[in-house]
Amino acid sequence: MRQAEHGQTTAGKAVVDLNADMGESFGAWTMGNDAALMPLISSANIACGFHAGDPSTVRATVNLAAAQGVAIGAHPGLPDLQGFGRRTMSITPDEAYELVLYQAGALSAFAQAAGSQLHHVKAHGALYNMAAKDRALSKAMAHAVKDLGRGVKMYVLAGSLMEEEARLAGLQVRCEGFADRRYMPDGTLTPRSRPDALISDESESVAHVLRMVNQGHLIAVDGSKVPVSADTLCIHGDKATALPFVRALREALSLARVEVRAH
Repeated sequence: MRQAEHGQTTAGKAVVDLNADMGESFGAWTMGNDAALMPLISSANIACGFHAGDPSTVRATVNLAAAQGVAIGAHPGLPDLQGFGRRTMSITPDEAYELVLYQAGALSAFAQAAGSQLHHVKAHGALYNMAAKDRALSKAMAHAVKDLGRGVKMYVLAGSLMEEEARLAGLQVRCEGFADRRYMPDGTLTPRSRPDALISDESESVAHVLRMVNQGHLIAVDGSKVPVSADTLCIHGDKATALPFVRALREALSLARVEVRAH
């Protein structure tokens, strides 16, 4: 983890943020258990209606986060409801800028209406993975976050081009690790098309997280060590095992003297 500016220690304790994707229901369709998961996390990435969510869900989720003191984040994605924003699209840097500014701007308005404010922006799915490897897209998205103003932070894949461009844009950056995802040797996420993309075993996931937080590295799919600085950890709340896993993770972090909070 990084130094105190990025939340490494407070009074001798390590600090890490737990974030989860929220507000992914829309219309008559329900996804995840946001009400049960919200008290266990410190920041929420709220879908903005393009890959999931709708105005009513955005409002309800923002209000829930605000009421529980959870940091409110925008989770912009590609315009692909059917594919849940996980299918790659060919977009220009201008389009990436507009997608992020449009969606995060709407989420920011809901946060203000709830008496809170937008804390961060984290891209979703394919948009996140595309930007991690494409400097032009990363630069455009970073400038969209910068143009939101008010010190909005950007959550990025640790060690990626997205991190580089966010820092060059002068943003407050939070480097992200994934609690339930395996990694390639270059530090990118293992594609979901591979059978080993997800970590399904709870104890393995907890060990993976503690290795990132306490030792500053992870073990890639080929067994190699990959350095990583994790200011925030992503929990996927749409999994059936999400609640027991997050409870077990919180207990393990507490035992390891790691404080959980947004920063």
